[in-house]
Amino acid sequence: MIELVETRTMESSIASAAGKLLRDHFGKGPGSLFVTVEKPFITIYLKNFLTPMENVLLEQNNALKVQETRDLLMSKIKPDLQVLLSAETNHSVGTIRYDWNLEKRTGILFAELQTNPNEFETDQLDYKAKKEIHEEIERFTKKAQKSPRNIKSFKLNDRTIISKREDILVCIENELINTGFEEQLRLSKRKLEKHLIQTTYLETVLEQAIEDVFVDWDFDSDTGYVIFILHAPNK
Repeated sequence: MIELVETRTMESSIASAAGKLLRDHFGKGPGSLFVTVEKPFITIYLKNFLTPMENVLLEQNNALKVQETRDLLMSKIKPDLQVLLSAETNHSVGTIRYDWNLEKRTGILFAELQTNPNEFETDQLDYKAKKEIHEEIERFTKKAQKSPRNIKSFKLNDRTIISKREDILVCIENELINTGFEEQLRLSKRKLEKHLIQTTYLETVLEQAIEDVFVDWDFDSDTGYVIFILHAPNK
């Protein structure tokens, strides 16, 4: 019980500090933040996060400009956020990753904690519909790039599933990265992968509605992430 209370206090502290950090850089913070600290990951789910200028750009069908601008701002924020999360969790924190759903005004910030694998809860490694989720991840990844060499996934809580795919980039993608087109590749892959994911099927096997889907990559290690935010289950 004490550990649970300490975790909740830590999550509240992170939410407050991260909200201020985003507000200082974007000029407007998210309406709400939901922080989950569950080894080996930490996630920050943002709601109602869109500045007035971004709203104007979206009304002009210029979502790409919003994405590009946010990428520039996040390059400034990530080091400070990494220091913040390391201090709060008392663990080294990997690169901060993120993705947005501009239509819903939501977003995700997440990072992998550098912890001992033996510290993971076994329930995270075995949850309902895990086999079907991995099959769907392999299917759409193969269609977009190639079959992953390995897929892992973790259920951090009853609303958050995060998956990690290894060895997915094809030759042309590696060449684009090597020649300086990483930003353009990331923006294109975000749109493509989300389009390919069969959320209706996943909702059926999970018996739970999917509220949001986010993706991002670590191109240096040839690793891709998919995060599913689920609606709260019916009690």
